[in-house]
Amino acid sequence: MNREIFNEDALSWLSHSPELTGCSFVTSLPDISEFPALNLQEWKHWFVGAARLVLSRCPNDGVVIFYQTDILRVEGWVDKSYLCQKAAEETGHALVWHKVVCRVPAGVTAFGRSGYSHLLCFSRSVKSQIALSTENVLPHAGEVTWTRGMGVQACLTACRFILSHTTTRTVVDPFCGHGTVLAVANSLGMKAIGVELVPKRAKKARSLVLESPLNQ
Repeated sequence: MNREIFNEDALSWLSHSPELTGCSFVTSLPDISEFPALNLQEWKHWFVGAARLVLSRCPNDGVVIFYQTDILRVEGWVDKSYLCQKAAEETGHALVWHKVVCRVPAGVTAFGRSGYSHLLCFSRSVKSQIALSTENVLPHAGEVTWTRGMGVQACLTACRFILSHTTTRTVVDPFCGHGTVLAVANSLGMKAIGVELVPKRAKKARSLVLESPLNQ
């Protein structure tokens, strides 16, 4: 496996890293549930700042792809796609595409979290090629290796876009969890770099191998 995992805080790692030449990013920023000490406004401020930092480390020929699921709070729904786009506007990144990934079948009621996730791609210079367009709605996210993980099908969609539309061949996930994105990138022949604060998750990310991800 052509994979490197750093067991440390993602924002600290990003802050001390230069722009990562030859890299694109695929990641899912942590939900407010992982920050019990923060109120909603404080977490939104953290989220936008974290997204802005991720975007700032991506080279012009790369893309940043966020996978985010909206949540319901007593204050109302939190639209994470809006927060990602807010950060992108501040860093000068354009929205290349926005896909919807179904977490549950259409028509099925979901509680607490939306029944779909956002898959958003941003770049300073990469454009979507109409001849290579793919579906705007993914009927399912694919296999997940843990409850907060990004589905394999969504990872494949993101990584295949990087291969077909950019010259970058290393995928970086600064909030890698169990490393699903990294394992998918490796299965497609790309290098992978992950950052994970929790030691058990970092250990899993170093060794995760998916069963035939290309068949999904």
